[in-house]
Amino acid sequence: MDSGNYKYIWQAGDWPNWRFDLAALAGSMAEVSRAQGLLMGRLSDVGMALRDQASLATLTEDVVKTSEIEGERLNVASVRSSIARRLGVDIGALAPVDRHVEGVVEMVLDATGNCEASVTPERLFGWHAALFPTGYSGLSRIKVGGWRDDATGPMQVVSGPIGRQRVHFEAPPADRLEAETSRFLDWLNGGSNEAPLLKAGLGHLGFVTLHPFDDGNGRIARAIGDLLLARADGSSQRFYSLSAQIQRERKAYYEILERTQKRSMDVTEWLAWFLATLHRAVDQAQYILDAVLTKARFWQRWATTPLNERQVKLLNKLLDGFEGKLTSSKWASIANCSPDTALRDINDLLARGVLRKLDAGGRSTRYELSDLPQ
Repeated sequence: MDSGNYKYIWQAGDWPNWRFDLAALAGSMAEVSRAQGLLMGRLSDVGMALRDQASLATLTEDVVKTSEIEGERLNVASVRSSIARRLGVDIGALAPVDRHVEGVVEMVLDATGNCEASVTPERLFGWHAALFPTGYSGLSRIKVGGWRDDATGPMQVVSGPIGRQRVHFEAPPADRLEAETSRFLDWLNGGSNEAPLLKAGLGHLGFVTLHPFDDGNGRIARAIGDLLLARADGSSQRFYSLSAQIQRERKAYYEILERTQKRSMDVTEWLAWFLATLHRAVDQAQYILDAVLTKARFWQRWATTPLNERQVKLLNKLLDGFEGKLTSSKWASIANCSPDTALRDINDLLARGVLRKLDAGGRSTRYELSDLPQ
């Protein structure tokens, strides 16, 4: 596709009039809708409590992964605790939560939970302020709760060492932002001819193209995409995470964004990638639901077994996807108890058949859950 006599799509004469081949995308849209239907069909057969647990797991993954895409790692337990508290989902003891985690959670929950509310500059400024509660991005002071002003030069996405940096993209100049964002938000909030799934993809792309903030543009673009997907689903409760799938395909995500920014206003390729990635995200949600159901059946099976608080905590960690293998030393560290206490806890669960040994080796002996109920 020829980009004409310009470098980026926002410089095109027909900007911002997106074009795409609807016929070429129809099959992908139908496949996504079918996958969504299969997922919702399974969810309709489980109780409200399990639906809440599935939504909690999905939102936790969404918050963690949208930050990971930008190279930032959040504490999973803190994120889960923050979301559970806000949704009123009982997960037992809550982990400590810092204000940065709270900010990302606030943005994601507002985008999806209040998906039908208009997206205004003030709402976006609130999201931005929530992402950067200290007014800093790393060690750099940034303008928070307002459009960038380009005081230090044009907004560019770059990589590589200083002096040999490669410019992947340059956003529209700051003096265009008021008009550009106003037009974008009018389109976002108004009725349009695009299919809802396509509008989600276009909304994500449109915001990334404007890059109206000093930092946080990718996370806010994905929040806008989630908001539009929630509108498309007709439900604020989330059961699949596009951000998690984008994190799994991060390299391809950045490559398709860069190609799209340097081509014409025909964004069929971007939308095809968006739909295919969304399809994989919905398919991945089946595994989250499997894990939620397995956990529920596990606790139903052992409901009458007397367990102490440490045992419950560690068993839940194993059920939630414990990284690596469990040893008595890890048990002692996580449960904040002595090695002897950890070994007594483990031996009790071995005797009851809740845990089993993987191999021998003293302190290096590893343990896992016994066969989980299907």
